Amino acid sequence: MDAFQNNVATRQFSAVRDYTEYLSSALSAEDQCVQSMDDASPVKWHRAHTTWFFEHFVLVPHVPNYRIFDPSFQFLFNSYYESVGERHPRPQRGLITRPTCDHVGAYRAHVDAAMIELIGEQRGNLAHLIELGLQHEEQHQELLVTDITHAFAQNKLLPAAIPHFRRPRPLRGETKFVAFDGGMAGIGHSGDGFYFDNEAPHHRVYLEPYRLTNRLVCNREFLDFMTDGGYRTSTLWMADGWAAAQARNWSSPCYWRKRDGLWHEFGPEGLRPLDPEAPVAHISWYEADAFARWAWARLPTEAEWEAASDDARLFDMNGQVWQWTASAYAPYPGFRPVSGAIGEYNGKFMINQMVLRGSSMATSPGHARVSYRNFFHPDKRWQFAGLRLAQDC
Repeated sequence: MDAFQNNVATRQFSAVRDYTEYLSSALSAEDQCVQSMDDASPVKWHRAHTTWFFEHFVLVPHVPNYRIFDPSFQFLFNSYYESVGERHPRPQRGLITRPTCDHVGAYRAHVDAAMIELIGEQRGNLAHLIELGLQHEEQHQELLVTDITHAFAQNKLLPAAIPHFRRPRPLRGETKFVAFDGGMAGIGHSGDGFYFDNEAPHHRVYLEPYRLTNRLVCNREFLDFMTDGGYRTSTLWMADGWAAAQARNWSSPCYWRKRDGLWHEFGPEGLRPLDPEAPVAHISWYEADAFARWAWARLPTEAEWEAASDDARLFDMNGQVWQWTASAYAPYPGFRPVSGAIGEYNGKFMINQMVLRGSSMATSPGHARVSYRNFFHPDKRWQFAGLRLAQDC
């Protein structure tokens, strides 16, 4: 790594780390400790865990004289790496009131200084591992946004968690189906650039002719589904989805609220009147699937989505909402996890989850790519998840 590349790497590292602090800048210490459900984590924990990743996987193994900031953090801020050792239970992360937010800030500064020194030593053989750490932090930046939004949604005052967060863009034009011939298509990451192991290997699939809508489903269309009894019509739903909707009293997307007879939508920037032309968000796979059936359509497979992703006739493939697909999260043909604890990153989660494609307004800058595979259980609603319709030709 030459001096120019070193400077670029240092700036990239600092930019990603600074963005995490930017997202949490409007939050108090009390805000950063709250955990509203088992699936979410406190902001303070996200800040500490992403730092732990660099300390545990980069600094400790590769810098002989590195001084661990606090040995107890190895237990407190490990997420799911079983081979690393014991860890604090995920559902109880909100109980970690100590260390304080200031102490976590000092932890971040300590690790950042050591990482910048390491990058300055031009150890090119660590470039991929450092990039993995940055990509990992960018994933947690999106989770930070979605988790604190869920926490603030439990407050009847509905305060803004991130006042400077941008609002969704209204969708363009009218909904039309765009036809694709199908045939053999290459799927998965190929070429240069970073990718997670679940995006590979690149392989070929055969697609029957299909159609995709040129735009995402908007709030106005989802309101039509609701008005037509979509949440009350069992025949539109998968059995598990119907059971979940009944048990949890679903009658609208996760963050919709009615005020004085009018629908509003809650987000990181607070409560706002519902924009009928903005993409519907914060729905589960079950709701997306039921809507598609109501609309005499279906969800696209992830292969259909990826094969069509660069077509200029399709709008908002990235940057608005993640798009649920009909594909179960499973390994690609020939997939092999890497050895060691890093191999736990994706492979062991390839069961009982559904794939989302694209990216959302909460996705960190530069983090999206065509081959990216996001995944959640089909009942989860707190992410910026929406849908695009598909049909067979």
